[in-house]
Order: sequence, then C-alpha cells, then structure tokens
Amino acid sequence: MKNLLTVSALIELGAGAALLCCPSVTVVLLLGSGLDTSAAVTLGRVAGAALLALGVACWFARDDGGLVLKALVRAMVLYNLAVAAILAIAGISLRLIGIALWPAVVLHTAMTAWCLVSLQRKPSPSIERPN
Repeated sequence: MKNLLTVSALIELGAGAALLCCPSVTVVLLLGSGLDTSAAVTLGRVAGAALLALGVACWFARDDGGLVLKALVRAMVLYNLAVAAILAIAGISLRLIGIALWPAVVLHTAMTAWCLVSLQRKPSPSIERPN
C-alpha cells in the first residue's frame, strides 16, 4: 500500500497545487470551460486546498501499517470512485470536455481499482532474521 499512497499523494498534491494557483486553467483542461465568477474561482481554490490536505494525509500515512492506512485507502476508494463518476457524467451528460477529462476519468478509475486490490491483499508475514 506504500506505493499506492505515494502515487496518490503525488497526484493529489499536483492537482491541489494546480487548483490553488490557477483554478480556471485547471478547470478548462478538465471540462473545457473556465470559472466565470469570483465565487467559482474561490470554490476551485477550496477544492485545491482539500486535495493538498488529502495528498499530505496520503504522504504521511504511507509508512503506517495499521488501521489508519486501511481507513485512508478506504476513503481513497470513495474519493476516486466519486471523482471518476462526476467527471464521466460531466463529459457524457453535460458535454463538458477538456483535453484532460477522459485521462482523468481513466486515472481515477484505475486508482479506485488499485485501492480495492490493495485492501484485498493479506499482509505478508514479516521475516525475522536470526541474530
């Protein structure tokens, strides 16, 4: 799960930073339409801050082997599944399509699958070395 959370951290930190510094450009890349009001830009930045927090949580939890790790991966299942669905609906029903929309849908779908597979794996027993 360490690799999963490392990759998740890097993805979310990048997306969060993009939304914080250039929310309208980031949304144009995803949905093909910019943020037209100051309220929308503010909400985009709030989403960026949330993604940064998620990325930081993934980064610091990746070395934990206990319940915190599993809880975070379960939360990432919900997050990735919801984002994939929301973006797919935006593309299919609302016809909001930017250059990064379908790659983002595929990425979040793949991350959902990776999280689910990671949760199904049994931890490998630690190998003790003789003294």
